[in-house]
Amino acid sequence: MTPTHGTGGLAGDAVGAADEGERRGGPAGGPRVAYDAEGPTGHPAEQEAELHAGFLAEAAGWLHGLFGPADRGTAAVRRILDVGSGPGVASHALAAAFPEARVLAVDRSAALLARAEARAAEHGLADRITTQRAEHPEEFARSGPVDLIWTGNVCRHLGDQQAALRSLASALRPGGLLAVAERGLPPRFLPRDIGIGRPGLQARLDAAVEEQVTARRSRLPGATSVVEDWPCLLASAGLVPAGTRTFLIEFPAPLDVPVRRHLHTRLHGLLADVGERLDLVDRLTLEQLLDGDACTGVLWRPDAFYLTAVTVHTARLCRPRESA
Repeated sequence: MTPTHGTGGLAGDAVGAADEGERRGGPAGGPRVAYDAEGPTGHPAEQEAELHAGFLAEAAGWLHGLFGPADRGTAAVRRILDVGSGPGVASHALAAAFPEARVLAVDRSAALLARAEARAAEHGLADRITTQRAEHPEEFARSGPVDLIWTGNVCRHLGDQQAALRSLASALRPGGLLAVAERGLPPRFLPRDIGIGRPGLQARLDAAVEEQVTARRSRLPGATSVVEDWPCLLASAGLVPAGTRTFLIEFPAPLDVPVRRHLHTRLHGLLADVGERLDLVDRLTLEQLLDGDACTGVLWRPDAFYLTAVTVHTARLCRPRESA
């Protein structure tokens, strides 16, 4: 499962070299790309998850509030499912926000689940965060009933997004909450004019990524076109929308080294994944941005920044579970 979200259940949009689910070992539907392998600075999914840890903690706190005061029955969150957990950063945030709950981290990548287990052990949460490898949406319900499901950037990598939401909804107990992080605003990290190549590179990269995402979705097994109105999709899954919130993630210039490394990884992925959709000038500009020895490279330039927004949609199961 994705990403990640990877996401660990993370938000953001398609991330260049591959959309996030494929980088993190998300659901089947497309080949993994070359830079999926872990490098000297860690797996790309974990790099991004670390940058988004603050957002995930804030989002988990918001979800806690949606369950109401601690003296209400609906606040008794005991079981949480993190679908597309990646390296488990979201699982950690959820465990911290709901101290009485146990979290099951689900992903298709055994390597990232191992990282989730290691992270849980490092933070003294090994007894509360466990992992499970799963490949298909119909496996979601096998973990139920649960009180809260978090899923980041998962549905977009599944052919039938509506069916995936129904599968997730079937794992909820009455009163349980489903939180879906999908889309938002793609990361921005460069000024319009960066002094090399043609101005507007960022916008052209975004357009190329959107074209790639559309092409990938058309090749997914059982690909079904839907209007990506997430509150409506959640309602069609038998849930009652409970609120939507957008979270800002910002690292202003000048960037620290970990953020620069993540941007370097991201740009490397963009060149590998959508380079053929760009003209020669833009491909050469990307190569200059990836030059680790050049002052114009993203590892050194003072104008690089990181700004993105993540939208989280929630819905509640407000009726008794149907008997089989």
